[in-house]
Amino acid sequence: MDLNILWFGLLGVLLTGYAILDGFDLGVGIIHLAARNDNERRIFLNSIGPMWDGNEVWLVTFGGAMFAAFPEVYATVFSAFYLPFMLLLFALILRAVSIEFRGKLMHDSWRRFWDFGFFFASALATLLFGIAIANAIGGLPIDAQKEFTGSFLDLVRPYPIVVGCLAVAMFAMHGSIYLYLKTEGELQRHIHGWMWRSFGVFLALYMLTTILTLINYPAATRNFERAPWVWIVVLLNVLAIANIPRAIYHNRPVYAFASSSATIAALVFLFGVALFPNMIVSILNPAWSLTIYNAAASQKTLGIMSLIALFGMPFVLAYTGIIYWVFRGKVQLGKFSY
Repeated sequence: MDLNILWFGLLGVLLTGYAILDGFDLGVGIIHLAARNDNERRIFLNSIGPMWDGNEVWLVTFGGAMFAAFPEVYATVFSAFYLPFMLLLFALILRAVSIEFRGKLMHDSWRRFWDFGFFFASALATLLFGIAIANAIGGLPIDAQKEFTGSFLDLVRPYPIVVGCLAVAMFAMHGSIYLYLKTEGELQRHIHGWMWRSFGVFLALYMLTTILTLINYPAATRNFERAPWVWIVVLLNVLAIANIPRAIYHNRPVYAFASSSATIAALVFLFGVALFPNMIVSILNPAWSLTIYNAAASQKTLGIMSLIALFGMPFVLAYTGIIYWVFRGKVQLGKFSY
């Protein structure tokens, strides 16, 4: 077994898990200000209250796995994205603080401040994730010593901004579908319109991003020639996107959420295909790119990590499944609710 490919794939699994699970958390935050009153905002917060911190563990695990399996990639990425990562850390902290502090006082101004903080942090974090992915596809100025030689402005070109906006729209759609599953009555009917609007924005940005990627980065499809079966994933991705409005129209929110999750999973997979075998592409010289081979830890390290993952992942998946089963159903506000 090629352990380098295995761990490249496992990183993809962790990223997919995070994008799907924390994606609807972030999406709820993005549309948080669209709630019409304090009671609705409390319902929004309590829909993700038992899960949001557990969902972020997937991101922590992703970072830890990258550090152990591909340490040189970890070092280069954190050097290149130092300021964006500080902004991301700020956003994730602000998001957590906003959730916990909002209900500490009954004053309207206090709650409006933290409501805006929750929205701003969720949108900023999602935008930064999209910008990071776009820069991975487009490449970075990496020199022969595997060091980033650019600046912050090199990371915020038009294409990364478009991809960042796509991520915001996608998570807003994902979050609105999740909220529809967790609410009822008049609020649920109100959320129904948000699902349509967020899907429309997502679809427009998805088509724009696809066109820009094919025009500006044709190398992103080079692996399609080596592995034609990848076109099956492209087809499944298109079908999943097409099924979202169909499921919404027929009032089948479970199918819509499953299709939204499948869309996210397919996009993460295609992102990995576009990169493979690179992890960071050097735009200065392709030979200086960091790959799953020249930037990986030793085979012994990867082997030990594989054993840990073999025994540890079932527990993580079981724990996640139990949490979602325990807190299934509609949101009910109670004495100890946010």
